[in-house]
Amino acid sequence: MRQAVFDGEGSRIRWTEVPGEEPARVYLHGLGSMSAAYHAHIAARPELAGRRSLFLDLPGHGLSDRPRRFGYTLEEHADAVAAALDAAEVGGAELIAHSMGGAVAIVLAHRRPELVSRLVLAEANLDAFPPLTAGSSAIATYEEDEFVEEAYARVLEAVGPLWAATMRLADPRALHRSAVGLRRGSDPVMRTILEDLDIDRVYLQGEKSGELEDRGLLEAAGVRVLTVTGAGHNIMFDNPDAFAAAVAGNL
Repeated sequence: MRQAVFDGEGSRIRWTEVPGEEPARVYLHGLGSMSAAYHAHIAARPELAGRRSLFLDLPGHGLSDRPRRFGYTLEEHADAVAAALDAAEVGGAELIAHSMGGAVAIVLAHRRPELVSRLVLAEANLDAFPPLTAGSSAIATYEEDEFVEEAYARVLEAVGPLWAATMRLADPRALHRSAVGLRRGSDPVMRTILEDLDIDRVYLQGEKSGELEDRGLLEAAGVRVLTVTGAGHNIMFDNPDAFAAAVAGNL
């Protein structure tokens, strides 16, 4: 495990790392998750083995610190990831990012383009104000103290054992602020940033999740969009073969 300070109070973002060849692959998780749990089985596959791989836990999640005065906006999460990559002396990395982690990855590529050479996004949040059926929007409907003191426990019971296994490791205040920040989106919004980036961009959409909104506009901007058969939101679990092929560049 490695760590880097990401704010003025000495808070640390942490990651586990597998040595290997450059460019590094950096894995980012979604809201209430952690990277190794969602991506280690992908990075270990034969077609991906041998590459330096970093499994970062965003602030407030997993192994990373959860400072009370941190805002947990997408921009602040992206800056924390940048601090980790700077400390690890990583540049031109391939970012493999799921859900909220995908939104953070897009913002990072916009704010620190020298750190990112490629994006592989698994159902990344592209727009502000997702529907209430989205986990982030459901969490953000509560006031912060109400969520921390009352709703967090109910949410853990409602999300099912897979998501709860990592969500229970997230600080409830950080979880709520991250959901609020994700619902608010970035400026410019993530979809606009993604369309304008001049790097290789792959977007994975689970077949069970339905059609990706404005898919044609993304493809017209050079984003390669792939519908993954038999998969829902957690593509790396539902169809690991397709997920690994996308990371390897074998679409």
